[in-house]
Amino acid sequence: MRENPKGDTTLRNQQFGNWQTTILGILLGILVIIGLNAFIIINPGQAGVISILGKARDGALLEGIHLKPPLISVIDVYDLTVQKFEVPAESSTKDLQNLSARFAINFRLDPSQVVEVRRKQGSLENIVSKIIAPQTQEAFKIAAAKRTVEEAITKRSELKEDFDHALGDRLDKYGIIVLDTSVVDLTFSPEFARAVEEKQIAEQRAQRAVYIAREAEQEAQAEINRAKGKAEAQRLLAETLKAQGGQLVLQKEAIEAWKTGGAQMPKVLVMGDKSQSSVPFIFNLGNVPNQQ
Repeated sequence: MRENPKGDTTLRNQQFGNWQTTILGILLGILVIIGLNAFIIINPGQAGVISILGKARDGALLEGIHLKPPLISVIDVYDLTVQKFEVPAESSTKDLQNLSARFAINFRLDPSQVVEVRRKQGSLENIVSKIIAPQTQEAFKIAAAKRTVEEAITKRSELKEDFDHALGDRLDKYGIIVLDTSVVDLTFSPEFARAVEEKQIAEQRAQRAVYIAREAEQEAQAEINRAKGKAEAQRLLAETLKAQGGQLVLQKEAIEAWKTGGAQMPKVLVMGDKSQSSVPFIFNLGNVPNQQ
């Protein structure tokens, strides 16, 4: 039985066509994959760093569409928006008191320094743990060492200002821009708390002592004024007695005092002064009405 050469040719052509279709599909798939990996979209608030075969290229990729070598390149995207982290810090003050604080740091990455950040720090987590946290500690030590613990508490704004300057200068060289800082918490040692309490008690006692001393001084001044008033009254009385008729006034006051005391008084009392008159003064006490 003879084979049909025409049928064999047709079968071979079909198989070849199937292989062509398969290969074409594979090639198209590869082209699609390459095409999708040949560009990247950087969104607003982001910056990208392209690494080709493990080496970071200079120049950050800012927002927009960018071409990149497919399959052999990797893009690391960094967030350029404001980041916030709370960082604890401890230090000793000028008077050797322990002072603890917690700062809220608002910062963002410098777009022009993103490539260096990628090369030296890597991820954002490394930036916070290896750069921001230790530099915050050092900046707080600089600010706290300039003042006593009492000044750090009462002049909190000045402490924050010194801290901001020190931290900004230290983080700027790492491509980190400090936008704002906040002192979330500021605490001191229990020993200082007791010292503050004792000082307040002493101040209250001192104020009480000042009040008592001032009150005693006012009372003494009042006594002096009363003594001056009494002396002035005695002086006026003495001047009155020296005047004409003053002796009669004194004699009348003696009689009134005698009568008021309840003693038995004579009916007739003779009073006189030889230096003034040879005629005695006869005063009939019986004519003086009794006053109840």
